[in-house]
Amino acid sequence: MSKSNAPQNTVFSSLNVLKADLKKQAEIEKAKAEQRLLDEQAAKIAAQDADAAALFKNAIQGTKQIAQEAVIPKTPSAKLLKAKTASATVLARRAAAIGTDGASIDGISDTKALLNPVASEATLSFRQKTLQHGVFEQLKAGHLRWVHAVDLHGCTTEQARAGVLEIIKAAQSDPEALSPLVIKIVHGKGTEATLKTYVNSWLRQHPEVMGFISAPTNQGGTGAVLVLLKRGNDAFGDK
Repeated sequence: MSKSNAPQNTVFSSLNVLKADLKKQAEIEKAKAEQRLLDEQAAKIAAQDADAAALFKNAIQGTKQIAQEAVIPKTPSAKLLKAKTASATVLARRAAAIGTDGASIDGISDTKALLNPVASEATLSFRQKTLQHGVFEQLKAGHLRWVHAVDLHGCTTEQARAGVLEIIKAAQSDPEALSPLVIKIVHGKGTEATLKTYVNSWLRQHPEVMGFISAPTNQGGTGAVLVLLKRGNDAFGDK
């Protein structure tokens, strides 16, 4: 009996090895395709910026600067908002390249997330007691514009965590970011809402987060959150 089964077992073993090799190769090709897409997007943005700079330079030739008493900041265009939307996998690679200090905060626990799961369609809401109620209501209504955003679709838990922490760091260090300082995190939903659960917990534990709320329907709904961050001398606390 054992002799007759030996060739069959060998065939199954070979098939399993072949399947594993094919799966690994598919994952490698997928990663390469994603990287090519990111490189193409970066090159396209760089080319657009270069073209804009050239047009501006040509337009101002022969003109004189006019003195102005004040400059009123403008709301960022849709192009600027899109240009600062990052991929969590890119942020995770950046964090890995510079070390873990930029993408880790002591005291933020993944265990707390697992102990407090959220539903796929649940509306996330969190507000520090010191945050003015009126400011939080503006955030809830989607009236506070964001500049930095990150999309966590397709990420592992580790990549998503690094992406969230890095986007917070990037927004706070951006001198051109708006005030109030708001970022957008697209976590998706999914059947088990795993990344949504993690994001909800990470943000509640982060010392730089003043509040967050699930986005309005036209900005991602319960598949995304708008996050208000601390920034320098911003005063949004209740008096």
